[in-house]
Amino acid sequence: MRRKIVAGNWKMNKNVIEAQQLMVQLLSYKNNNATNCEVWIAPPSLYLMMAKDIFEKDEIGVFSQDMSEFESGAYTGELSADMLESIDATGSLIGHSERRQYHGENDESCNKKVKLALDKGLIPVYCNGETLEQRKAGQHLDVVKTQTETALFTLSAEEIKKVVIAYEPVWAIGTGETASPEQAQEIHAHIRGIIAEKYGQEVADKVSILYGGSVKPDNAKEIFSQPDIDGGLIGGAALKLEDFSKIIEGFN
Repeated sequence: MRRKIVAGNWKMNKNVIEAQQLMVQLLSYKNNNATNCEVWIAPPSLYLMMAKDIFEKDEIGVFSQDMSEFESGAYTGELSADMLESIDATGSLIGHSERRQYHGENDESCNKKVKLALDKGLIPVYCNGETLEQRKAGQHLDVVKTQTETALFTLSAEEIKKVVIAYEPVWAIGTGETASPEQAQEIHAHIRGIIAEKYGQEVADKVSILYGGSVKPDNAKEIFSQPDIDGGLIGGAALKLEDFSKIIEGFN
């Protein structure tokens, strides 16, 4: 069975008091409700140690929103895999579309980050997906194929089974647009097929692939019911417990 996951990417939101309140609320919800999926959050890096203190029994996975491709050194503002490992972080998002758009990240740098994360025992959540222009041009399948191969295909079969992939249709992030469940399933099945061609179906069937578009309480159940969609990487709806909990319950 592939792991089922609902992960919240908080992006650059919440002051420290608001962050603490939401973490405590989320922990209380998790402790008082049976969930059929793993629950992860990626808060701003300033709050990672606080999150680890609050979720001390690892009820909820704690991820950074990014990590450096370098092990250490003169890289001001960066977080290293060693730093994340030292606070027992669960893993890191890698290659989020906003990191690509605003910070020039590419699949070659993502490949280095993924390998470094795995070497340090962290779970890499590798994000990929096409822009609106690429989808309109009918390039979406080729774009995702290239991204997946460049960032991940230097890994061994055992390594790639430890990677979580988050497919982000960039045109559906923060726009209120959502790929239909059928559109999302098409790409998820495509990604799994690409992995199967390289590593075999048995390996591909062990890789969790999350949908990173605009998942909401009213569409989560339908999206998560698709055979190749193993959960969601949630943005805005992860900032309110009421919405995030209803998305988690999409697996019930």
